[in-house]
Amino acid sequence: MSNGSVNSLVLKRLGIDTYQEPVLYMRADCHVCRSEGFTSQSRVQVVTDTGSIIATLNVVRDRLLGPNEAGLSDAAWRLLAARPGQTATFAHAPTVESMSALRAKIYGHSFVETDLDAILADIEAGRYTDIALSAFLTACAAGGMSLDEVVALTRGMVNVGERLTWDRAVVADKHCVGGLPGNRTTPLIVAIVAAAGVCIPKTSSRAITSPAGTADSMETLTTVDLDLAAMRRVVERENGCIVWGNAVRLSPVDDVLIRVERALDIDSDAQLIASVLSKKAAAGSSHVVIDVPVGPTAKVRSVNAAERLTHLLERVTRQIGLRLRAVVTDGRQPIGHGIGPALEARDVLAIAQNEPHAPADLRHRAIRLAGELLELVGACAEGGGAAAAEGLLADGRAWRKLQAICEAQGGMRTPPVAPHRFEVPAPRAGLVTAIDNRQLARVAKLAGAPASKAAGLEIHVRIGARVHAGQPLFTLHAQTPGELAYAREYLAAHDEVVTVGELS
Repeated sequence: MSNGSVNSLVLKRLGIDTYQEPVLYMRADCHVCRSEGFTSQSRVQVVTDTGSIIATLNVVRDRLLGPNEAGLSDAAWRLLAARPGQTATFAHAPTVESMSALRAKIYGHSFVETDLDAILADIEAGRYTDIALSAFLTACAAGGMSLDEVVALTRGMVNVGERLTWDRAVVADKHCVGGLPGNRTTPLIVAIVAAAGVCIPKTSSRAITSPAGTADSMETLTTVDLDLAAMRRVVERENGCIVWGNAVRLSPVDDVLIRVERALDIDSDAQLIASVLSKKAAAGSSHVVIDVPVGPTAKVRSVNAAERLTHLLERVTRQIGLRLRAVVTDGRQPIGHGIGPALEARDVLAIAQNEPHAPADLRHRAIRLAGELLELVGACAEGGGAAAAEGLLADGRAWRKLQAICEAQGGMRTPPVAPHRFEVPAPRAGLVTAIDNRQLARVAKLAGAPASKAAGLEIHVRIGARVHAGQPLFTLHAQTPGELAYAREYLAAHDEVVTVGELS
């Protein structure tokens, strides 16, 4: 359509962060808005001479926009690759045909592979509203997914994004299903496995609802926003990398689904498995170790639930051509000392450099999982993985490899330190009987993590520890006094984050 079209307006970037959702803004008295009959929450197709997107409309009634302007959120501007002053035309978004398959699932029918392919293609193209995404996730969770449906969902999520291939027979990977603060084993595992000569091109996520994702912590040490060409150069040089997965567009639908899934607090086994395995298959992995922490406040809360999950993981991986080893681990309490991007990175450095104060639990966990991966790929004999991993860590080869990977990704840097701190004391003498992973993660987020890389908390006790009244249980770290006060206010109303019971 030409710039002189009657339904054209000049685009303006409004600098509004709507996360992943593209949002369009129009004046209520705009001639396009009135002529097309657009109302708030209308789905609108925005077309320029270089591309198009579908966005959700918000109507404004003040002078935020001129009479011939349309505003875009940051997400919409980025997806459209818009230019300042560029003209666009607007029309109602076309009907989403795959919704009929979704409605059938809601009423008890099963998806076939073509249904899921169509739904995922529409989601990737931005045709599903958040309401429709919620319906899809709820239908999958409430109605259940058969093995065939989970396999089809996993394959479909791989197919709508980029797929990496490597000139290696063996490509290793690892993943944790989550729910355990401070469990930052990935940088250590990548360093150990790459130092053993095994290819491990690790793509990781940023935090969505947690105080830190692996990409957030690694970003305090080096650059993680690498494109595919740069990622390949690092892997070819060092056998491994630790980069932000979104930058190489692997299984992009997964990130859209996770955003809505977290808001709904829905986390079905089918969606979890498709999420994890689609990223691994898209990354070109051949062998994967998956850490499944189990605990009352972890994501997986019982041994029975872990067994169901690992059984389904194994069945799906066989169908999509991956070799997998699921490792059930202790998820009753946080791992390491730090919770938050920089604090977790400092734990990683302490372990990699074999410092005496390094957290023993995180070190042991990284060695165990790295050993399992070395055994799975055949780099050592069964039963010898942990010893091999510990040797690579103890003699400095893993530390040198971590340094080399950071340098190859853009240079190694020192994690920042928060200027404001507060020690949270034990209310009484006694025995630490429980630590609430979810509450502790929330406190770290209220202190500013992960947006503030230095924010979070350091935990000083473990379950079973004897403490005296006033002894520090954990220390808050914040970038500003306001964020520190915010976390302290929450703690004043929630005294069950760390439970101190009476001595017997």
